[in-house]
Amino acid sequence: MSEPTPAAPSRAALLTAFALVYLIWGSTYLVMKFAVASMPPLLMAGTRYALAGGLLYLFMRWRGEPAPTRQGWGFAALIGLCLLGFGNGGTTLGVVYLPSSITALLVATVPMFLAVLGWASGLSPRPTKWVALGLAAGMAGMYLLVAHTHAAAVKQPGHTGLGVFAVLLASLVWSIGSLYAKNHRPSASPFLSGGMQMLCGGVAMLVVGFLKGEAAGFELAQVTAKSWVAFAYLVSFGSIVAFTAYIWLLRVVEPALAGTYAFVNPVVAVLLGWAFAGEVLNPQMLGGAALIVLAVVLVVLGGRQKA
Repeated sequence: MSEPTPAAPSRAALLTAFALVYLIWGSTYLVMKFAVASMPPLLMAGTRYALAGGLLYLFMRWRGEPAPTRQGWGFAALIGLCLLGFGNGGTTLGVVYLPSSITALLVATVPMFLAVLGWASGLSPRPTKWVALGLAAGMAGMYLLVAHTHAAAVKQPGHTGLGVFAVLLASLVWSIGSLYAKNHRPSASPFLSGGMQMLCGGVAMLVVGFLKGEAAGFELAQVTAKSWVAFAYLVSFGSIVAFTAYIWLLRVVEPALAGTYAFVNPVVAVLLGWAFAGEVLNPQMLGGAALIVLAVVLVVLGGRQKA
């Protein structure tokens, strides 16, 4: 006897999930900047994901999800290291050296990396002419951003190149981990898998943060109330709420549609950085931002498969 077909999600549920992913993930770049203002970056990010992943994992196990296998934990460790350890860890380091708006725009290169790496690995078809045009526009946009970034109002100015390298490397490794995750699932439940990946990635960042010496001279008393509020927001909304909404979207809509967050998040981040953090965008940087957003639109939508 076949299982009944699950009911299609309501329009309200879809709109709510997209709004959560668009707005919350778009805001996390600015909020990360507030958090690392008085917290060590990798220790903050590692604690954020270890706590969020542990809570989500325990909740799903309490709901009756079966315990994952050793192989499942192995998959979760590798995916968590790529997506969160390198991916979010590098992005968190990026906001130490770069404005949050520029960091978000550089992270928008993920769909471009996915298009090229997916084709090279045989997981995706050859890029279409629209995807190729998008890749070219993205490279031009990144050049304008890197050449004209205004490094005011950052925690450690004078290291723009290091920040750009960290974020682009993070985006590259995130893309590699995303492709690996397509055929390697830690658990049948995407929510339990998400908790496992966050837990593993968070622990990896904590280890690297301690080895890097971030704990030396750090005291909890020096953390400001603003950073504590930002940290709580990242754990609850940035990690658990938005991540869960995204995992749910991947199950009910086509991946290309769920992936549209990649060109909405930077717009949200740019506006918030300008409004609340005094970040400056000169005409060249605005041109670069426009090219990157256009590039991601072309890569995501131009790469969609016809039914």
